[in-house]
Amino acid sequence: MNQAARTFAFVARFVVLGLAIAFVIGLLWPGSGALLRQRIVGHAESATQVAAGAPVSYADAVAQAAPSVVNIYANKLVTEQPRQLYSDPELQRIFSVPTGPVRTRRQQNLGSGVIVSDDGYVLTNNHVIANADDIQLLLYDGRVASARVVGSDDETDLAVLKVDAGNLPAIKMTDAESRPRVGDVVLAIGNPFGIGQTVTMGIVSAIGRQLNLSSLESLIQTDAAINFGNSGGALVNAHGELVGINTSLIGQAVGAEGIGFAIPVQSARDVLDQIIKTGHVVRGWIGADYGPVPVSAESGLPSAARGVVVNEVSPGGPAALAGLQQRDVVLKVGDEDILDASDLRKLEASLKPGVAVNVSGLRSGQPFSLSVVPSQRPPTSPVQTQ
Repeated sequence: MNQAARTFAFVARFVVLGLAIAFVIGLLWPGSGALLRQRIVGHAESATQVAAGAPVSYADAVAQAAPSVVNIYANKLVTEQPRQLYSDPELQRIFSVPTGPVRTRRQQNLGSGVIVSDDGYVLTNNHVIANADDIQLLLYDGRVASARVVGSDDETDLAVLKVDAGNLPAIKMTDAESRPRVGDVVLAIGNPFGIGQTVTMGIVSAIGRQLNLSSLESLIQTDAAINFGNSGGALVNAHGELVGINTSLIGQAVGAEGIGFAIPVQSARDVLDQIIKTGHVVRGWIGADYGPVPVSAESGLPSAARGVVVNEVSPGGPAALAGLQQRDVVLKVGDEDILDASDLRKLEASLKPGVAVNVSGLRSGQPFSLSVVPSQRPPTSPVQTQ
C-alpha cells in the first residue's frame, strides 16, 4: 500500500469515529446539535456587532443604572395672602372689605435623584428640594421612603439627601480617566412630568458648557431628552456608569430642541464628599475677576494664549492685600499652569482658605510673583434653572 492510500485510510478512520460519536451524542442528548448551531451563529453575530461598534440594545446599561435612580417628591407649605382690593394703605383703611383669612396650601415639586452609596446617600439638584418641608423618594422596587437634606450647594445646584432603607443599589461612577467625549452615546434616566421612570438616548453634544448661572459651570451638553422632572436624575454612558447629574435645559419656549445639560460626575463627587464630611462646601477665593488674554491679530501668537488677565480686584480681598493689580496677566498659581479663566476658577475653588499660594505672571511685560492667602468664597445668589 502506497503512502497516499495509507493517509486516506487514516483520515477515513477518524471521520467514521467522529460520526459514531456524534450519533451517540444525538441519541443521548436530543437537540444538542441545534443548540450548538445556535451558539455558533450567536457568537458570529456578536462578533459582527462588536466589529461594527454598534450595539443593537442598551438594555444591559439601563438594567445596571436604572435601579439606582429614584423619583423625588418634595413638598412644602405655601402661604397665600388674602387679596387686597386697594394697593393704597389709606384706601384699604377707609374701604376695608374682608377678603378672607391667610391660607396655606401644599405645593409639590417633582424631580429625580441618584443613589450613590449603599448606606443611603442620594445626589439630586438643589432646586428640586429647596425649601421643602417633606421629601419622599419612590425607589425603583416600589418602596417609598422619607429623606432628609444633608447639605446643598447653590453654585453647582447640587444637594445630598440621606435615606434610611436597606438594599439600596448604588450606581457606579466613572473615574477621571473615563470622562465623556463629544459623540459618546449617553442615556438620561429620570421621572419626566411625574409619569414614572423614563430612559431617553442621545449623544454628548459638547463639554465644558457655561450658561452664566455660576462661575464654576463646566456642564455636559446632550441631546438626550431632558424634561421637567428629570432634574437630579442620572446621565449614564453606554455601560450604565454615571457620567453626570441632569440639571437643566433650554426649552422649546425659545425655539430650542435637544439642548440639555448635566453636571459632570467629577464635580458632583467633590461636592458629595465635602457635604458628607462637613455638611457644606468650602471653596477658596482670591478676590479677583479675570478674563481671556487679548491677543492682537498681527502678533503672530495663537488666539488661545495661555493665562488670564485680571479685570478687577476686589477691595480688601486677598488679591488686593497681596498686591495683585488690574491688567496683570496670571500664568501660574502654585505649581499649576493657567490655561484660561475657566481653568483658574476651578483651581481657585480648590484652594484651601488660609493657606498661602504663590501667584506669578507678567505685569507690563515684566515677570512678577506674589504670595496670596485665599479666604473662603463668599456666598452667592441661588442658581436659577429651568
